[in-house]
Amino acid sequence: MKYLVTLFLAGVLVVFGGLIYIYSLVRFDAYKIIDYNPRLTTQIYDRNGELIANLFDKEHRIYVKYEDIPPRIVEALVAIEDTSFFEHQGINVEAILRAIIKDIKAMKLVEGASTITQQLIKNTVLSREKTLIRKLSEAVLAFKIESELEKEEILERYLNHVYFGHGYYGIKTAALGYFHKELDALSIKEIAMLVGLPKAPSSYDPTRNMDLSLSRANRVLYRMFSLGWISEKSYREGVNEQPIVYDETLTQNKAPYVVDEVIKELSPKYEDFKSGGYKVHLGIDLRLQNIAKEALNLGYDEILKRHPDSNTSLLNGAIVSLDSKSGDILAMVGGVDYEKSHFNRATQSKRQPGSSIKPFIYQKALDVGYSTMTQIPDISRVYTDKATEEEWKPKNYEENFEGLISLKEALVHSRNLATINLVNALGMDSVYKELKNDGFENIPYDLTLALGSFGISPLEYSGFYSIFPNYGVKIEPILVKKVENRFGDATIFEPQREQITSAAQAYLMVDILRTVVQRGTGRRAKVDGIEVAGKTGTTNSNVDAWFCGFTPEIEVLVWYGNDDNSPMKEFETGGRVAGPAFSHFVSEYVKLNPQTQRTFKIPEGVFSKKYGDSIEYFTAISPLPKVSKYNENEENGLIF
Repeated sequence: MKYLVTLFLAGVLVVFGGLIYIYSLVRFDAYKIIDYNPRLTTQIYDRNGELIANLFDKEHRIYVKYEDIPPRIVEALVAIEDTSFFEHQGINVEAILRAIIKDIKAMKLVEGASTITQQLIKNTVLSREKTLIRKLSEAVLAFKIESELEKEEILERYLNHVYFGHGYYGIKTAALGYFHKELDALSIKEIAMLVGLPKAPSSYDPTRNMDLSLSRANRVLYRMFSLGWISEKSYREGVNEQPIVYDETLTQNKAPYVVDEVIKELSPKYEDFKSGGYKVHLGIDLRLQNIAKEALNLGYDEILKRHPDSNTSLLNGAIVSLDSKSGDILAMVGGVDYEKSHFNRATQSKRQPGSSIKPFIYQKALDVGYSTMTQIPDISRVYTDKATEEEWKPKNYEENFEGLISLKEALVHSRNLATINLVNALGMDSVYKELKNDGFENIPYDLTLALGSFGISPLEYSGFYSIFPNYGVKIEPILVKKVENRFGDATIFEPQREQITSAAQAYLMVDILRTVVQRGTGRRAKVDGIEVAGKTGTTNSNVDAWFCGFTPEIEVLVWYGNDDNSPMKEFETGGRVAGPAFSHFVSEYVKLNPQTQRTFKIPEGVFSKKYGDSIEYFTAISPLPKVSKYNENEENGLIF
């Protein structure tokens, strides 16, 4: 007897020592569960709260707290996986004994007796192999976790961590993915389908094996019914229900050009951007994003109709729309087909703006005292480069001359020669310096500046064009409005603003650009029922075609060209190509926003009077010239 007791005690010590040894090996694994910090999906939303995309690193998981998990889900899970979950301390001894008996009869490990706690351990820190050491490690960890965490905390971790098939980790992710529903909107059958998935997520994936998924769900319902946790009526209704299941991509990327820019902007600021569970709120409106795609493709298709032999692999475009007052980017499309080219022409392509640069030069003239009716010479001159002695003889698009022409008419009809002569009169040094001060970069220090002979992206350019609809204030285009972390803390992003000119002086340019659309080069950009202003831009040989326009509330820039900077076909000008795309976008915008402001407000300090045959605006800085009794020329308004 003494020997048996000694042997027994020795055995106990060996087992106890073995458990201590196993605990020493796995104790740090317990804290991976106790201090749970899983990979979480970052989600991007538009200004209306609609999901634009999911971003994740390896695991697509949207977290849900226990208090937001409906009790019916907990009941269903416990019913099918671990009925005594709230009674045991991590392992179910009775279930283990049953499993041991079956294993002995089969002479191998055929049945497990895992509790929900043990399943959580298997899914997080241990393998699923059926070995004695693994089972002992699992049991040790289960006791440790149950001693540190409440039952509700264990359930929260389980329901957020386990795999539910189809790339979905966590029950909230699966509910949104399979059923497009929040957890509190799920039916009893949908709940049963979800809690039945972790046992064999690939086999029970309803997008692949609907029959198996429904069969498994029915077993869950029967178990709940047999335990008395649901009524017979609920059971019958659940069995007969066949939910609608969606089979979709995980990213749900509805605006890839936009999402690429968000990643580029935020990844340097957040090291765990794709795994930190951030909620990113944008100024983008998905409805307008889709309209922008339509508008861009409309212009693209029209070019191809006119010129079926165009190189479709090179021809492309971009469109950007801003809220002029807030700087919010409402829509941004960087190409006609993202699948064919991920290159974002709205942000990455530096293209010459052509004549669309002219309003900024004319604004400088107005700000130093020129008026809209000041006469400037539209005549040809030959310029010689002092360094190379090369001659440059610019010409108008129409290849004619007007002689003297008002500043307003020169811009309305985009007269190149008048603009070059205006720069000469203002002084190259002055114009160059002023544009640099406004923020323009890489501009040439020569008269080709007047024709927009430098590169700029449509998005960057939109910030400059905000000066006019924003009445003198340049506003930085802003894509990201707010970023929330997983704890609910938020970072707000505000655009930079800079006063470039006064509201009164800016309105003089608004009026000129409105006339550009009414009867000038931008006629194809007209939209019924709302005032539109803007400027066309076409570079030499039709390499680039722009329309940069705005309404009283929004701004839209459209660009077309070949990716290799080769010329488009003849006559593909900014007015002809980009104007109609602009018009389509604004027309659809007005339908979505019928309350939008329809007319430009006249700011304080702007006056008007009849001048010749029209009503013209003026300010104290830019008074209208006096008209001679003898002719229509200005007494003090001739600029040579």
